[in-house]
Formats: sequence, C-alpha cells, structure tokens
Amino acid sequence: MALERIRQLKSHLTQSSGLAALEVKRPDDVVITMAVRSPLCKSKKGALKDTGSDELLTSMFKAAIQKSQIDPSLIGDICVGTVLAPGAMYQARSAAIAAGIPVTTPVQVINSGLMAVTTVANQIKAGQIDVGLAVGVESMSANPDMGAPPLSEEILAHSTAKDCKEPMGWTSENVANDFAVTREEMDQWAAASFQRASHAQLAGFFKSEIVPIDAFSGAAGSKERTKIVVTEDDGIRHGTTAEGLSKIRSAFPQWGGKTTGGNASQITDGAAAVLLLRRSKAEELGLKVIAKWVTTTVVGLAPRVMGIGPSIAIPQVLEMAGITASDVDLFEINEAFASMMVYCIRTLKLDKEKVNVNGGAIALGHPLDIQIATGLAELRRRKQKVVVTSMCIGTGMGAAAVFVNEDLD
Repeated sequence: MALERIRQLKSHLTQSSGLAALEVKRPDDVVITMAVRSPLCKSKKGALKDTGSDELLTSMFKAAIQKSQIDPSLIGDICVGTVLAPGAMYQARSAAIAAGIPVTTPVQVINSGLMAVTTVANQIKAGQIDVGLAVGVESMSANPDMGAPPLSEEILAHSTAKDCKEPMGWTSENVANDFAVTREEMDQWAAASFQRASHAQLAGFFKSEIVPIDAFSGAAGSKERTKIVVTEDDGIRHGTTAEGLSKIRSAFPQWGGKTTGGNASQITDGAAAVLLLRRSKAEELGLKVIAKWVTTTVVGLAPRVMGIGPSIAIPQVLEMAGITASDVDLFEINEAFASMMVYCIRTLKLDKEKVNVNGGAIALGHPLDIQIATGLAELRRRKQKVVVTSMCIGTGMGAAAVFVNEDLD
C-alpha cells in the first residue's frame, strides 16, 4: 500500500502537460471496460417500435451484464439517463432487478446518457464506489416528446424563461436566422451525415459497438406479439444526396423555413451502456481497460438558441483537460439539427473530417447516449487516442466530455 501511494504521488507530481498528461495512467483514474449500444431504430416504424422503454431498458441491462463479464453484485451504483420516459425511476429500478442485477445495487435517474456517465465517474473519483454502470435509453415510439407542461404566469412573463417551453424546431430556425446559416449548408451537412453512416454500416464499422437486443414485434397484450432479436440500425437512408434533401419542404415555415425532416435528427428508439471502474479495481478484476474518462463540463446559454451549446461546452472542456482542438482525433457532436452543426463547426473552426465521421443523429437517430460507444469504437478502429463528445440540451444548455482510448493493440 505504501509503495502504491508513493507511485501515485509521483505520478501526480510528474511535470507532464497537454496530451502527454492525459496519457499518464494512475491507480485512481476512472476507466471504461465496456461501451456498447443497441441498434437505433426508427420511431413508430422501426424494429423497436413495439418494445416499451422498460422492456428496452431490461434488454440493455441484460446485454450489458453479459458483455461486461462482471459479477453484477460488484456494481456500486447504476445511473440511467433518459428524458421522455414517464415514471423513469420505476422503470429503471424494476428493469435492473428483472435483468438479474441484485436488489442491493441502487439505481438513480438523470436527464441524459452523458450525464449518467459523468455522475458515475464522479462517484468513482470521490471514492464513493469502485464500479458503476451508466445507461442511456429512449423509446420515442412509446414516449414521444409532447413538449413542455403548463407553466406559471410568472415564468411566462419572463422574457427569457418563457423560451424554455418553445419547440425545438423554433430553436433550430433561430440558430439559422441569427447566425446566417443557409438551407444549402444545412442540407450539405445532413447529406454528409447520411453518406458517412451508410458507408460505416455497409463496411461493418458498427458491429463492434452494437449488442443484439431482445425485443418484441406486435402490440403489448396482443396474441400476435412475438419475441425478436434486433441487430442493426434501420434508420439510415442509403443514397441520400444534398440535392435530394433540398427538395424536402420546410417543417417550420412560420419560423424561417430552413429546417426539414431531412436535415434534423431522426426520431428514434435506442439504448447504450458504459461500465466504469477505478483503474486499480479494473486491474484487480483482470478486466481490459479500453478507455479513460478525463472530464465533463456542462454550460448554460439562452434557451432560444440552445443548439449552439457545444460551441461553448467544447472549448471549456478542452481547457479543463489541458488540451487543444488539435490534440483531438474525433469529435462526436449530437446532430439535433443541421443548423447547430454548421454553426458549431464554423465557430470552433473544426476539421469536418474529424466530426461525426460515421454519421450522426441526423442519419442514425436522436438518442444521443450512443456517442461514447460510437466514438470509442472508431478510435479503436483507427488506433487514435482522443475523442470529445458533446451535445446541446433543450431549455438552453450544452455538455462535453473528453475520453482517451487505451485499446491500441
């Protein structure tokens, strides 16, 4: 123990900086030994449309436990990220138990997969747990976004607070109008997203990150309902071009008319899971470390342009990590709308060839909990080191996180 403490102190005192500092391995690092996702399937039309969010979550838990090769009784806490599921705490806790996780393992719920990962990482960093499971799930077939609930007169009278209730499409048009993003630029980015996702799927790039999911075909309670296994994304539109997208009519002509069903994120069903441990615990258990979580940041901004959140969060998280954009090999930014993607890439001066290289939410679907699994899988395939994941958040927030690939064999 004394020797390990000396090594730990020595590593903390090492005068490394930038990328070299991130590559230093310490016993108290928060590491990842598994990052997987379900297939992403079209809401109301795809292979998961008849599978409830509690059923999808149960299947994700089962797949994660099987893939992780860990005794579930060792999991100190589970954090489930979800936005739309009603009674999310009931679903999360009962699904974990139904999947075979002991009743002694607690469960909590938060508003996104990235924040679930961050919550577990911080618990490990604080010494509260050694092992934690972060899960993200969204069934937009079962739980469509119905918008904001009724709000008080005081909120509605506030010039900024009232914007929190406005539809996401309105915020997309605000970004396009306020920052001179053209329809042509939006369609070009959307086409690139589809084309990259198409290439990745046809080349088999997604196979290493997707786990088969037990699901159902047929409405709940019907005699025709049968069990199925879903293995592939089904929302990618192969052969999509910018010219084709330019012919799609505006979804929100009343607010500007640049956002369409072709250059906005798909409405999708899906889930993902990440197993995080203290490095010393992973080594004790003999588990292969595939990546290290470095840090996460969350920022706030005007709700009316919530989409530009990554343009604020990414510089902040890079500064916190002590690196620059040139140190980053890949960026996984949630494509809520093409308007915010065009703005964020332009403002941050990012190399487009590093951003969403296998497509993003426009092509794959809105549940953004897959970004970590997708980003880490692509880093492994390319034998590269650093990925930054980021997202905008409805009501006016943004988040970003830094991960370092350690699976370079």
